[in-house]
Amino acid sequence: MNIEGIIGRKIGMTQLFDEKGEVHGVTVVEAGPCTVVQVKSAENDGYSAVQLGFGAAKRVNQPMKGHLKGLGDFRYLREVRVDDASKWKAGQKVGAELFNSGDHVDVTGVSKGRGFAGGMRRWGFRGGPRTHGQSDRARAPGSIGPGNSPGHVVKGLHMAGHMGDARVTVRNLRVIESDPAKGLLFLEGAVPGGKNGLLRIRLSPKTSRARAKAQDKAE
Repeated sequence: MNIEGIIGRKIGMTQLFDEKGEVHGVTVVEAGPCTVVQVKSAENDGYSAVQLGFGAAKRVNQPMKGHLKGLGDFRYLREVRVDDASKWKAGQKVGAELFNSGDHVDVTGVSKGRGFAGGMRRWGFRGGPRTHGQSDRARAPGSIGPGNSPGHVVKGLHMAGHMGDARVTVRNLRVIESDPAKGLLFLEGAVPGGKNGLLRIRLSPKTSRARAKAQDKAE
């Protein structure tokens, strides 16, 4: 399919054996099925994309019900790019069948929140010396800025602060197994976020190029 990716939900981690008997630590992802709610074309909107609906919402207000047009009560709506919007229509479904075993994917999610953290935990600072009576310098960040010029703390300096709860993308995770019948993907390694976290799964550029080359040869 000519779609950039889909949205899914992190279920958890487990182990999976392949045909050679080798064990892999995998993340189990509920990959759709996602329903196409809206189609955006280059002629009408300036770009080609589809809006996907995923997950069940407890309550949906009247304006959103009008937008969904009876396709379902979705908790999440996300846009993904497509090559040709004319091949898509509202109500169409897409899921784990987009991916095959051996493909590589990029997974985007929101990392777990860690609250307020110091420089050592947040950035890996080594701390100050533990000798010569400096008992209060063990976990201190040290100097944070120059003196006379420019005379202020530079923006973006690594310091203590809110850790985690940020948008993170993990690239080139291998698909160990794809189960379209159950709507599950088994990805080698870990993905951002906790259980039930929303994920965006896209084909990696490496896999996209390989598929395009194979399609050109077939034609």
